[in-house]
Amino acid sequence: MNGMNEEYPLQLLFVSTYKKVSVMSRVGNAKLSAKMRRGEVFAVECPSREILKHVTSRWGVLVLVALMEGTHRFSDLRRKIGGVSEKMLAQTLQQLEQDGFIDRVSHPVVPPHVEYSLTPLGEGIGTQVESLTDWIEINLPRIMTAQQKRSASAATSASA
Repeated sequence: MNGMNEEYPLQLLFVSTYKKVSVMSRVGNAKLSAKMRRGEVFAVECPSREILKHVTSRWGVLVLVALMEGTHRFSDLRRKIGGVSEKMLAQTLQQLEQDGFIDRVSHPVVPPHVEYSLTPLGEGIGTQVESLTDWIEINLPRIMTAQQKRSASAATSASA
């Protein structure tokens, strides 16, 4: 085809997409990343706060990480996530579903058969949360050592 590499149109698409993203990432005269550094998420009325609360809650993190492994039924999730009550698991799943992170599929059978899986948006946030939990697991010995040092230091200061 005119001596062009077949990858060339794809490269043009990428460049075009990249330019659109860089143009779209500007808000007013400031880049979106600059506005975020200024703390829009710190504003009381920022809608991302509620989503952040859902995603970073103890149960939200664990549900997202569990669903990164694939589709699960409610009872499977409850068994997998030790310590979560039925009520908290149900609330967490509803919140994450409302945020667009989870798909809930109810099969019309008796007894009810409901399956939960991640949406593409959920896979994106799940990857981020999974990285956070991996980092914590990898660094857990160092974190626990730091906690022990601080506890010992606080105890020494209190007794002095």
